[in-house]
Amino acid sequence: MSSPEQWTHPEPGDAPAATAATPTAEQVIAGLRATSEGGAELVQLLTPEGERLEHPVFDRYVADVTAEDLRGYYRDMVLVRRADRECNALQRQGQLGIWVPLLGQEAAQVGAGRALKPQDMAFPSYREHGVAWCRGVRPEELLGIFRGTDNGSWDPIAKRFHLYVIVIGNQVLNAAGYAMGQRFEGKVGDDDGEATMVFFGDGATSQGDVHEGFVWASVYDAPLVFFCQNNQWAISEPTERQSRLPLYQRARGYGFPGVRVDGNDVLASLAVSRWALDECRHGNGPVLIEAYTYRMDAHTTTDDPTRYRLSDELEAWKLKDPIERVRVHLIRHEMADQEFLDSVQADADQLAKELREFCVNMPDPPPERMFSQVYAEPSPQLDAQRDEFLEYLAGFSAEESLAGSSVRKAH
Repeated sequence: MSSPEQWTHPEPGDAPAATAATPTAEQVIAGLRATSEGGAELVQLLTPEGERLEHPVFDRYVADVTAEDLRGYYRDMVLVRRADRECNALQRQGQLGIWVPLLGQEAAQVGAGRALKPQDMAFPSYREHGVAWCRGVRPEELLGIFRGTDNGSWDPIAKRFHLYVIVIGNQVLNAAGYAMGQRFEGKVGDDDGEATMVFFGDGATSQGDVHEGFVWASVYDAPLVFFCQNNQWAISEPTERQSRLPLYQRARGYGFPGVRVDGNDVLASLAVSRWALDECRHGNGPVLIEAYTYRMDAHTTTDDPTRYRLSDELEAWKLKDPIERVRVHLIRHEMADQEFLDSVQADADQLAKELREFCVNMPDPPPERMFSQVYAEPSPQLDAQRDEFLEYLAGFSAEESLAGSSVRKAH
């Protein structure tokens, strides 16, 4: 086990007095801005050019990753992106009420999702389509949420993947409570122990619910990994307007370790997530992971990112594409050939076709479903509201039938 002290960093005030050979306090603080990228603090195992880097701590957490595994992660990311692009198009064509793109964040989500063990629990926000895929939730099962016909059609206990949460940051409190339960019930302490991972964005770190989750998880040593996907934009607000320091360093204030990982590097995301989950399942308390990535598309399909960010920023991040770096690595090291790449693309196209057919043919749910599929147990008040609403709708049906009968008699 690695110690939390390994992931703490000296405060600017701890530095020796400035000399010609040492930076000033202003220089140190400037180097720790929330938007600072790279450097020794960023965990990276695959460069944007697909080169494999060694890491003294995290290499052992991916030592068992084979060429077949890497091909699998590549396939995951390609299929998840293809499903995301198809759903984006379906929303533009009126088949979905809204869509939340994940374009550019595939590596962070697949790396974290594949690090989870079957007994672990995951709590998503509303953008974790890649984590959903890794937990066995099909893209079709997400569509009802964004069409407004259900709250999620999978069993969160069976999948070990909670339903999507729309309220910003609320899932962090839910996850903290769940992880505290794991601790109270003695489900931590060895390799077979349980852990929980909760996903949220950089914007959510400005919400009180997230900080309350930090406090509760910390004081109760809850086995909870806080996985922050810092895509650098909270809708139109940049991270630098929300935090003076890198987000992972906030963990120090709550007494647990924080790590920043290259969120466009699936191998590094896998390694750091495995380490963090391992820390949690052995009873060492919570961990904060900041996956430094970039949102390549709009916040949602109701957003226009061209109004608040520059195109050259987007172009710069295209060169760090998470899928491309794995593809280059596989080809360069003869782990995959063109036949494999073509087969993955064919699988992605087939998934998009099935997703489109499913969406276009989704039936409208009956009106009473909004009452029957919300609460576990009925209540007199709910029953009365349901009966009143259905009676109201039936009145419209009767009027339409009478009007239709009059028209037929006239003819």
